[in-house]
Amino acid sequence: MPSGETSTRFGLIRHAETLWNRENRIQGHSDSSLTDSGKKEAAGWGHILKSISWDRIFGSDLGRVVDTAALINHHLRIPFEADPRLREQDWGEWTAKAAAEIEHEELAKLDEDKRFGWQFCPPGGEDRISVWQRSHRALIDAAHKWPGETILVVTHEGVIKSLIYRLAEYKFSPDEPALIESRHLHWLIINHRELQIHQLNALQLS
Repeated sequence: MPSGETSTRFGLIRHAETLWNRENRIQGHSDSSLTDSGKKEAAGWGHILKSISWDRIFGSDLGRVVDTAALINHHLRIPFEADPRLREQDWGEWTAKAAAEIEHEELAKLDEDKRFGWQFCPPGGEDRISVWQRSHRALIDAAHKWPGETILVVTHEGVIKSLIYRLAEYKFSPDEPALIESRHLHWLIINHRELQIHQLNALQLS
């Protein structure tokens, strides 16, 4: 970004509730439809987010994000662009499985150093550092493409955590305190080509 140019701001939110969220199943790169409650909450978020002057929506290309963004955009009426680099972590062979099944059976199969931290990688999936690398690059490229804009980023919990935890120098250890709350807007900002945390849990959506 050229010197003296206004910083680019990103407001990050997770998609609305899906059927697999309700069933506590792993979605990863697969998809399930928004629940009726999810559709209502996304529409409500649009009303709340209208209080902020957004330039565009930037999000994952997975259906649950595209549908959430469309419902929000009934209120905002701004351009939307999808980017596969903002997809959720790929959970490989664990996709579609119930979280309880993984916790009680599958996690025990991983070595201790692979169960936590940035190297955590589901069988046949991708590790967290890869999620950070691709999502970070997506935001850097977006700032270059739309310098000085205020951009609503609709994405996934794994992406939001990877971005924020990396910037906060977290290790993804289970004993670290939570940094973010669900159904909240989190602000990141790019200054001098560097992505930084601006404000976490800035706005409660529901």
